[in-house]
Amino acid sequence: QVQLVESGGGLVQAGGSLRLSCAASGRTFRSYAMGWFRQAPGKEREFVAAISWSGGITYYADSVKGRFTISRDNAKNTVYLQMNSLKPEDTAVYYCGADPRPASRSRALYDYWGQGTQVTVSS
Repeated sequence: QVQLVESGGGLVQAGGSLRLSCAASGRTFRSYAMGWFRQAPGKEREFVAAISWSGGITYYADSVKGRFTISRDNAKNTVYLQMNSLKPEDTAVYYCGADPRPASRSRALYDYWGQGTQVTVSS
């Protein structure tokens, strides 16, 4: 079992930055690939970024490439999402997920999810 708790969301102006954190419980955190997804009102949850268990492999959605950076600290059981140059279309609830398989863009492969943190970007 892995329990995930996201934090760091909030209201920011377009062009601003936020850093999201996802704290995981359990000693097996380093065995999991981790991902960030987001869900805007009326839309499906979509992939944002993923990172392998070692941190050596990362994937990004085209819409955030060059603006967002995913990282992890296995000693702290935490994964981060640094979001720069935020746009109003980045507004969504952001969720982190844990995947016991290699890092993936597929939502269906993630076994555990946090409760989400709201990010709102004003124009």
